[in-house]
Amino acid sequence: MHSLKENGGRDMTYDYLQLSKTNGQPLYLQLYEQLKNAAQRGSLRPGQKLPSIRRLSEDLGLSRTTIESAYQQLCVEGYIEARPQRGYFVLTGGGKRSTRPPATVQPILQKLPRYNFGTDAVDSSCADLKSWRRHIREVLNRPQALVSYGEHQGELPLREALCDYSYGARGVICSADQIVIGAGTQPLLYVLCGLMQGKIGAVAIEEPGFPQAEQIFADCGIEVLRLPGDRSGMQPESLRQSGARVAYVTPSSREGNGSPIPLLRRQELLNWAAETGSLLIEDDYNGELRYRARPIPAMQGMAADSSVVYLGSFSKLLLPSVRVGYMVLPQRLLPLYLARAPHYNQTASKVEQLALADYVKSGQLERQLRRLRKVYAQKSSALMHLLQNAFGKYAQLRLQETPLCITIRFQNSPSPARLAELAAAHDVRVRPGPNGQVTLGFAGIPLEDIAPGVQALQAAWKLPEFCVSG
Repeated sequence: MHSLKENGGRDMTYDYLQLSKTNGQPLYLQLYEQLKNAAQRGSLRPGQKLPSIRRLSEDLGLSRTTIESAYQQLCVEGYIEARPQRGYFVLTGGGKRSTRPPATVQPILQKLPRYNFGTDAVDSSCADLKSWRRHIREVLNRPQALVSYGEHQGELPLREALCDYSYGARGVICSADQIVIGAGTQPLLYVLCGLMQGKIGAVAIEEPGFPQAEQIFADCGIEVLRLPGDRSGMQPESLRQSGARVAYVTPSSREGNGSPIPLLRRQELLNWAAETGSLLIEDDYNGELRYRARPIPAMQGMAADSSVVYLGSFSKLLLPSVRVGYMVLPQRLLPLYLARAPHYNQTASKVEQLALADYVKSGQLERQLRRLRKVYAQKSSALMHLLQNAFGKYAQLRLQETPLCITIRFQNSPSPARLAELAAAHDVRVRPGPNGQVTLGFAGIPLEDIAPGVQALQAAWKLPEFCVSG
């Protein structure tokens, strides 16, 4: 492998220079053509320094005359230039049209707004970065832990730690053998769909649905039935009439309104599953982050049989970038999974798994949970108070506790998409939603930015100009 040092000292390989002494074409022309093509397609970037004539001669085993002839031709055509005492540098491709994709299809890093009420981030001051970095470093200092792929089902120390944590925080009852680790909910659902495929007709989800889960079911050829719910959630009678054998539920926070499924309805759903031999998939996203009252225990711990698959994650509790989730399989699915497990590649980083295992066992995750409950209680109270003062006469406000957001719905106002556009023009990010709602998340915005962020919204949404109290 040929390599050279760029300006910053980084090694650059140039194995793309494939020169033949037997094809009849002069070597300097072969070198010229390949460097020219590399500049045209963008592999050689404008301003990039090329290796010296001496260095390239030694590395390629060619004469200096050959290298110098190729470089001179490239200089004549404007692909490179010679800078005295410095060497040869790539220009812009000699005025030739680049074969790179147009800029409109290049990935663009968008500038974050000044006030981010999005729902896909956490406030860096709330993240336990110092402790997390320490646990990552400790794992990186264990060479024996880094030289293998790891366990298909997930690292045993993490599965053991999650047994204790999920029982204490959510009332989940399981053994380490029942836990499957993955890089978030969607990869785990793919595994689950493989276990269920051919054994179920459809999956039922309460309206308005959950696109991320529905996409996985659709990819796996499993029909999704959206069923209406009442004030307590999905109705067991609707499930019976639908003929579905699997129901996907989010008991801690129903999609669309953020309210939990009451205990009585949870028991009714468990009875439906037991009586019909059906399965409940319990997505307990942020279930432990309830802060206005004690969290309701997970349905999995209420089940007296093997009727619940439990899904848990750490995106808002730890960091969204830590893509580690876990699934607790009921006993009836466990033999099917264990037979297939050796054929699944683990999707979650082994380093992050081991760091998370240490983080949980040290008690740091529980301390972080207690801290975040206080922080989110303070943030939600401040945001609700400010929104009430600013828009209370013209809008309905609803706190969605575990999704860590507040929804706002105006009477006779522009569409949610238009409201989001108006907010963006004032450097505020909000998320348009269904049923005329706009969502303001408070996990990612610092406490001190909430008040000026709401003031910016007042300037963006000029009231009562565009809405009338209903």
